[in-house]
Amino acid sequence: MTVTRSHLPPFERVIELHGPSVLRFCVAQVGADRAEDVFQETMLAALRAYGELREPAAIRSWLFSISSRKALDAHRSRARAPEPVADLAAAPGADGLPLRDDGIWHLVRSLPGKQRTAVTLRYLADLSHREIAEVMQISEAAARRNVFEGLRTLREHSEEETT
Repeated sequence: MTVTRSHLPPFERVIELHGPSVLRFCVAQVGADRAEDVFQETMLAALRAYGELREPAAIRSWLFSISSRKALDAHRSRARAPEPVADLAAAPGADGLPLRDDGIWHLVRSLPGKQRTAVTLRYLADLSHREIAEVMQISEAAARRNVFEGLRTLREHSEEETT
């Protein structure tokens, strides 16, 4: 059964409610320099499919699912076409965007894909392990494991930096 648009809140309201957290997720996933593009692609894809949404209560996790796929697409795209930077000191950081601690999120972005997504969804988007499993289309146990492994890797990296 498809829910009609009359049962869904206006899409503008969805963006007001969930846009800031989806943008923060994008920054954590792909970095500040590409986050707005991924965010816009997410919202365009969501707008196109909005009328077909079956679970109005799951709008938030649905948006994060779309954003997660768009972030993965951005990583794949970057891997195929790297961008040269003349001056590394002039490369953009997270200044002016919702994510300010670029140090730790730089480490998060270096995690393997599933761990990066799981940690970001858990600690930036504040999703439960069940919601993470829905977004990533994996079991709840696998979602817990990805969060655990990601945190373990981050701890190891932070211990290496302090020694």
